[in-house]
Amino acid sequence: MATDIKAPQFPESVADGTVATWHKKEGEAVKRDELLVDIETDKVVLEVVAPMDGVLTKILKGEDATVESQEVLGQLEAGASASASAPAEEKPQAAEAPAAEAQGSDDDGDAQAGPAARKLMSEHGLNAADIKGTGAKGRITKEDVEKALAGKQQNQPASSAPAPAAAPAAAAGEREERRVPMTRLRKRIAERLVAAQQDAAMLTTFNEVNMKPIMDMRKHYQSEFEKSHGVRLGFMSFFTRACVEALKRFPAVNASIDGDDIVYHGYYDVGMAVSTERGLVVPVMRDADQKGLAEIESQIIEFGTKARDGKLSIEEMTGGTFTISNGGIFGSLLSTPILNPPQTAILGMHKIQERPMAVDGEVKILPMMYLALSYDHRIIDGKEAVQFLVAVKNFIEDPARLLLDI
Repeated sequence: MATDIKAPQFPESVADGTVATWHKKEGEAVKRDELLVDIETDKVVLEVVAPMDGVLTKILKGEDATVESQEVLGQLEAGASASASAPAEEKPQAAEAPAAEAQGSDDDGDAQAGPAARKLMSEHGLNAADIKGTGAKGRITKEDVEKALAGKQQNQPASSAPAPAAAPAAAAGEREERRVPMTRLRKRIAERLVAAQQDAAMLTTFNEVNMKPIMDMRKHYQSEFEKSHGVRLGFMSFFTRACVEALKRFPAVNASIDGDDIVYHGYYDVGMAVSTERGLVVPVMRDADQKGLAEIESQIIEFGTKARDGKLSIEEMTGGTFTISNGGIFGSLLSTPILNPPQTAILGMHKIQERPMAVDGEVKILPMMYLALSYDHRIIDGKEAVQFLVAVKNFIEDPARLLLDI
């Protein structure tokens, strides 16, 4: 008896999805919970797994097809064999059986790898059997694939044989172009960025912060902190705490606009912008005001891992009352971050750079960072924006203020 393979139930904020990749072909045997197909939505990639052991008898929605919630993607027949379900012209010969079995094992291994890892393995011709997974339940992550590639390059013996002939160069005057369609996520990012600039009266104010007090604190307590909490002490936890305390003092920065109303949020759900191969995603740290530095650092690491493996859920990326973006990890010295609607403000962190600064009439070399706050001028006045940014600066330059609540 055939069983329908259905698309997941999408949240209300997601209208439909696109079939990204089928990991099995018609006539192939599958095991229960084995990955069958990836569905790409505006926000995340959803994985559809086999509900039981059987054979994939029919694919109704091919790759690049648009599907809605609970729409039938294909059919699975329980208890059938691959050879019995496959079309006669596609039945493998006896001599090809070992190769088919080997391929099947590769597919099973691929099912234990995240979307980013599978893509990298495919690009470099690697099999899951050659890579040791370090993720949950032995799942292969992108970092595992990168390590395997690095080891492969190091172990490759130097050869004195002449290099293969280079591919013929393009004819003089020809300039290569490559046209690829935008992914749903990239299109959604583009739409939101344009809408943010068109719908909000966006303005950016800047300041700079002396990072020496925080850097000295990290250096002094790093080993004890890591020993006690099992996680390293980073800068993001300090900035998260500083922003939360500043938001308490300036509620408009934590508000949003709904039609003709201003909604003041009595909670602090802070979005953390994370860059991935597929584009920028913003997972949300709920109730950041109730978390300590160690808990914040742990959740940031978890967000980064999930983002790279394409495992962030839609629920983890919805909501949020304020966003922090750290372009400094890529070397950005200064930028004007774009709002994440319907939020009314976003803080941009940047590269730490030593600069000569005048301190009490003397010139000192200090590690400085530029901060940028983009805000919606419709509900946040310039005075509030500047004072908010000054408050963040004061908390970072004098961390004791966070403990003393001053």
